[in-house]
Amino acid sequence: MIDIGFIGLGTMGRPMAGHLLAAGHRVLLHDVAPVAPELITAGGIACKSAKAVAQEADAVIIMVPDTPHVEAVLFGKDGVANGISKGKIVVDMSSISPLATKEFAKKIEALGADYLDAPVSGGEVGAKAASLTIMVGGPERAFGTMKPIFDKMGKNVTHVGANGDGQTTKVANQIIVALTIEAVSEALLFASKAGANPALVRKALMGGFAASRILEVHGERMVKRNFEPGFRIELHQKDLNLALEGARTLGLSLPSTAVAQQLFSSCTAHGGKTWDHSAMVRALELMAGHEIAAT
Repeated sequence: MIDIGFIGLGTMGRPMAGHLLAAGHRVLLHDVAPVAPELITAGGIACKSAKAVAQEADAVIIMVPDTPHVEAVLFGKDGVANGISKGKIVVDMSSISPLATKEFAKKIEALGADYLDAPVSGGEVGAKAASLTIMVGGPERAFGTMKPIFDKMGKNVTHVGANGDGQTTKVANQIIVALTIEAVSEALLFASKAGANPALVRKALMGGFAASRILEVHGERMVKRNFEPGFRIELHQKDLNLALEGARTLGLSLPSTAVAQQLFSSCTAHGGKTWDHSAMVRALELMAGHEIAAT
């Protein structure tokens, strides 16, 4: 059983690392904040730096918010690159730029280690339930080594191609999620404004072709007015920025993605950058002068 390093122990990383500890792995831990006591109690070993994690672990998993954070963990002072050695594996499970990912992979591979980009979908709920969807780009041999590890954190694990392809898949996922949140928001707002009970409308729609995981989970959030963050608006904005920047580079037009980003920006302007991304509905409610009501 290989030793695992885990860097980034926030909303997502903490339960993910917990699953690896529960499975019996020796897990080396590092975060910018003190390591959660429950991880230490479960057998985790706190390390003072990313370098120390890389020196001790066979494979290093990174789960941090954005591209600059990954770069700092990898190549900053006392970073992973200073402690990694030939034959080890670096796995970035953050959601970051596909282009930057390719550059990071080249630098790590030049040190003799393999690099996988393996972003996830499923949010905090999926992280806690070990039911994440994991989209992996990178060498087949490294994927083969890490697949049993991924299976301890997720249920749908797919090797989608070369380095960067995992991140590209995640960007595509985030486009679909944002546009589906927008569609559910508009539908329930329409139903509520028309005088129907949105909770019952949602229940009826769940039995038809409009059924989706977002209608199920985020539709319920909208009706019950629960916008405590599972996945923050500011993080989804970051992902849509990657989509729109990539589209410009590729010469593509993504008009609906741009609209979704503007709705998130409206929420942010009203103090909602840390709201759950299902709170996109609040931007539409402000324009409508109507709030979805459960009755």
